[in-house]
Amino acid sequence: MPQPEYVPVRAADEVRPVERLPVPRGWRADRPGEQRGSHPHAKGMGVPGPDQGYALHLARRFEGLLALSESESEEDAVAGCLGVALKRASLFGRAPVIHDLELAFVVWGFAQGSPDDLVDFRRGLFQGAAHHYWDQRLIADRVPESTLRLTPEQAHDRLSTWRDLISA
Repeated sequence: MPQPEYVPVRAADEVRPVERLPVPRGWRADRPGEQRGSHPHAKGMGVPGPDQGYALHLARRFEGLLALSESESEEDAVAGCLGVALKRASLFGRAPVIHDLELAFVVWGFAQGSPDDLVDFRRGLFQGAAHHYWDQRLIADRVPESTLRLTPEQAHDRLSTWRDLISA
């Protein structure tokens, strides 16, 4: 409610007019480095998605919980499965969540109760994966979209036929 005109008001207390911003003009991706259209899909290109670094934070929750053989390292297991988890998250158009990593660890047999032949199969793939980007891409590319659409529980139930979950 405004004050009557006869009441003295300090200059700092005066009501100032509102500054109206102009309506923004249209925008186009015309600067160098801006992507036009969709992300290119080709072997080794990866899959973009929002907040992918958060998956590294989520991976810490699995420290000490992974079923590893004697010659495997947790660092290699996380690095190899990270690409699978990020591929699944971007398939659904969102940032990674704990279930993405859980599915990746289940599919590659890092969960308890995994078949021995799957453990033998993955051993060569994951060895040194933490230090080799192309090994990480190869691991992620072996998991088809149909597997990525499963829940971790569904994937665990299908581990007896794990060859159907992974492209050879």
